[in-house]
Amino acid sequence: MTTDYDVCVIGSGAGGGPVAYELAKAGYAVVVLEKGPWYTEKDFYKDEIACCRRNAYASNTLDEPQVVESHEERDAWWARSTYQSGWTFWNGNCVGGSSNFMSGYFHRLKPMDFRLLSEFGPIEGANIVDWPISYEDMEPYYDKVERVVGVSGRVHKHRYAEPRSSEQFAYPATVDHPMGRHIEAACDALGMDAITAPRAILSRPKGRRRGCNYSGYCGSYGCATSAKGSSRAALLNDAVETGNCDVRPHAMVSRLISDAKGKVIAAEYFDADGKVQRVTAKIFNVACQAVESARLLLRSTGPRYPQGLANDSGQVGRNLIFAAGGAASGRVTYEKFGQELASFGPFINRAVQDYYVIDDKDFGPRQKGGTIDFDFQPPSAIARASYLVTDSNGLVWGERLKQRLEQHFLRGQYIKVEAFCDWLPIDDCHIRLSSHQKDKWGLPVSHVKVDYHAHNLRTGWYLADKGGSVLREMGAEDVTAFAVGSPPTNLQAGTCRFGDDAESSVLDADCRSHEAENLFVSDGSFMPNGGSVQHTWTIYANAFRVADNIRAQLGGGVRTSSQAQTRRFSQPMQWRPIKAANGDTQS
Repeated sequence: MTTDYDVCVIGSGAGGGPVAYELAKAGYAVVVLEKGPWYTEKDFYKDEIACCRRNAYASNTLDEPQVVESHEERDAWWARSTYQSGWTFWNGNCVGGSSNFMSGYFHRLKPMDFRLLSEFGPIEGANIVDWPISYEDMEPYYDKVERVVGVSGRVHKHRYAEPRSSEQFAYPATVDHPMGRHIEAACDALGMDAITAPRAILSRPKGRRRGCNYSGYCGSYGCATSAKGSSRAALLNDAVETGNCDVRPHAMVSRLISDAKGKVIAAEYFDADGKVQRVTAKIFNVACQAVESARLLLRSTGPRYPQGLANDSGQVGRNLIFAAGGAASGRVTYEKFGQELASFGPFINRAVQDYYVIDDKDFGPRQKGGTIDFDFQPPSAIARASYLVTDSNGLVWGERLKQRLEQHFLRGQYIKVEAFCDWLPIDDCHIRLSSHQKDKWGLPVSHVKVDYHAHNLRTGWYLADKGGSVLREMGAEDVTAFAVGSPPTNLQAGTCRFGDDAESSVLDADCRSHEAENLFVSDGSFMPNGGSVQHTWTIYANAFRVADNIRAQLGGGVRTSSQAQTRRFSQPMQWRPIKAANGDTQS
């Protein structure tokens, strides 16, 4: 059968970009279907209202709601539309996906993360398994991300440092804020090793991409210099330039169509005008983020897949995971730190991994811990002020509020701690299709059931307290530390777990469906656990690995010039804000 393309990639973020990039460079014809628009650097101005208060770069929850089922008490479950609750699992619906808006903390997983069950044993109520591949299998791809996407940092030898094939990062660390030295001194006094946190942010130019301009706006904001290693800036622009990659924005994939033998034959999608289109390919690669990838497979029923594509095992949507952990913060004053603190823009870029394994008799048996990152509170003024209008006694207003605002903005800055540990996969954290709620295309939306294992909180508190102790040691005031069970919705994984057993996993070790021979999934859905770090570097690395697996299935060669087709690719779309029915500005 003649097909339109060799490979159809659905989703253009960290899971989809490497696949498109590698296969287009190898001469294969690739199409990328992206639900959102195509923004460029000129669209990423630092507008807190657009980016962070009204979610202009994510889906409008009036048109595209999700249903979240959770509980405030252990026995009181409730489900509400995200349009009602304001809680959403949409992250950056545009070319490049949520990688456009990440903070860019890029820690690798450790070898122990690949053998979590073998290393630490079972935990009651948690679905812990070992990975079907090892750190050694992934390491070359971590190294590739450093070079191709661009990761800056300094390699430190410490107790839990992972093996590396390169002595140093491909790019030197970004400029350090002077407060980083105070973090190091406090860690030294407490017997901890402070390391430089690697970042997917260029410290110097790479091709058409410029180095960081240190505006201070990274997390939740797009990068106006392309220094941040988004899939769009680092990979897709180059993929399109090969002439072999067609990126189609405003292409909402409604389902994947399979034949009686179980092979995927087409992707059906709604274009910008709401018209139904189809594209055929030899191989299909799904990379929509964990929640939406599961939703797509579940609604892609066919003759061979009555429960949803690749779901004979009933595992699609199960074992949804996020990143667990805790947080701390402390105020450092201009009175104490003077001109050093007044420096604006550079990152603190310090982390502690001394507690990646917690071997503390007061905490219990040896068990998995996590990573502690330090940085400044984001400069977003509205968000920072919003935290000041309440305290333990309720609403703060009048003169007291004015004093709090003055103290917060004029007398010092807040250093924050973000502590990461494993979100243990459990039965009550999963995705299914809503039985009653539909989106603007008439498709059933994701029903996200969210619960957490108590072990997440216990570990998160331990790490947050350790981070808080560093802040106190360096002389910070008003130090608070805490952990919560709510998930960070931007760090989602699981739902299409990979493994060797087709009864308990969705994908094989190559991230190919156990059932559909030409279906791959390359976003964070494949992960049995997320490690005690942010997921994005591992998603990037694995997607490069999946690209090699797809290339091998296609024959491993490069198309000759007579076979390759010259394709007109979609031009970047000009973004114009429009008003949604709820009054919010949406893309």
